[in-house]
Amino acid sequence: MLIMNEKSNSRRNFIKKSVAIPSIIILPRHVLGGKNFTSPSDKLDIASVGVGGRGRRNTIAFQNENIVSLCDVDSVHSSSTIKKFPKAKFYNDFRIMLEKQKNIDAVIISTPDHTHAVISSMAIKMGKHIFCEKPLTHTVYEARYIRELAKKYKVQTQMGNQGHSSDEIRSLKEWIDSGEIGKVREVFAWTDRPVGGKPWSTFAVKEKSKEKPIVPDNLNWDLWLGPAKYRDYHSDYHPTKWRAWMDFGTGSMGDMGCHILDPTFYALELNAPYEIQATSTHWIPEISSQTYPLASIVRMKFPKRKNHPELKLTWSDGRLLPPIPEEFGQNEKFTPSGALIIGDKGKIIHNSHGASGLKIIPEKKMNQFKIPPKKIKRVSTNHHQDWIRACKDGEPASSTFDYGGPLTEMALLGMIGIKLKDQLLKWDSENLKFTNNDEANNLIHKEYRNGWSL
Repeated sequence: MLIMNEKSNSRRNFIKKSVAIPSIIILPRHVLGGKNFTSPSDKLDIASVGVGGRGRRNTIAFQNENIVSLCDVDSVHSSSTIKKFPKAKFYNDFRIMLEKQKNIDAVIISTPDHTHAVISSMAIKMGKHIFCEKPLTHTVYEARYIRELAKKYKVQTQMGNQGHSSDEIRSLKEWIDSGEIGKVREVFAWTDRPVGGKPWSTFAVKEKSKEKPIVPDNLNWDLWLGPAKYRDYHSDYHPTKWRAWMDFGTGSMGDMGCHILDPTFYALELNAPYEIQATSTHWIPEISSQTYPLASIVRMKFPKRKNHPELKLTWSDGRLLPPIPEEFGQNEKFTPSGALIIGDKGKIIHNSHGASGLKIIPEKKMNQFKIPPKKIKRVSTNHHQDWIRACKDGEPASSTFDYGGPLTEMALLGMIGIKLKDQLLKWDSENLKFTNNDEANNLIHKEYRNGWSL
């Protein structure tokens, strides 16, 4: 049913507040445009920042709304998206876009990790709803700040860990809550990144180029750097290769942890670890202080929660795998990315995003398992459309910053452990500090370049 409203009633107020507005005429939708007709007044006016690569896919996912503006520092890398949305205004600088274009309801952020927070902060303060790629931010401090800011301004948010909207992640929690595998005290999680083949192999930096190329005409390098320390342009950073560099990316754990660790974080009701320790294969002196290693292992300990005992979590990347479980069948092997959840009475294994491929091992036990009833509400659409729904009806999406923020913090704490190889770090989440290492405390946040701030 479509409600025809007075012109004085703001469409944006409807979207933000989801309050009922007195109507003059009530007409069935089919009278106006057919069974699936959507009135333009029901659509969000969306801006997308970072529209090449992943940003293109995110923008297209929202194409049934009004894509009113696109923003990217590289006019060539973003050209296919610009052609896809010819009616959208194009900008290089998100700050100019937000200040100049007043009809924006919501913002998609698909830029490199180091710029997520500054874009989110400005947009949230202007009352815009936010869909931001994972990890939510580049530093632990930023994750906490942006989470609290979104809560203060009461905007609808969604982090781009799309697996969190899956049925399987909810099934995992229901299976664990059923008691089938007993109390979970240990989890192993792994990924083949950064050396798992194209395009991920480009995330592993093996040597630093000696070349000093000229900045392409199509790229605003200063804006690409944003709040990061100045360095000369090189194709080793842009496009797509930035994840390996500490100033721009968050390594394999920051990249994939928000997917692979998401099911464990959700099902076992985790928050922050109290202890982190990591080791790695980093052996390249020239770049080891600037890049993440080719392979690493991170161990975390989590305190007892209401229904769960203490947990030891071990993360590994670069094709380092956990011990082979004795429950594996003759031809069974680990997937490139996934997790093994070990309970007192059994084990569950799953693949990467959203606990896909979820199963109890061995196969015989899975075949005997009586699937518990679905008690957790499922997402009826998909991750992207769930955010659109939230913006319109005011009910939070599946991975709000209230959830995605702590998940990001956990992954970024692991990356601090990797930077301080072999050191035992004790974390006080409430006070946002390490209690035993001043060097680690210096890595909780970073200094921004002049002209950039939260």
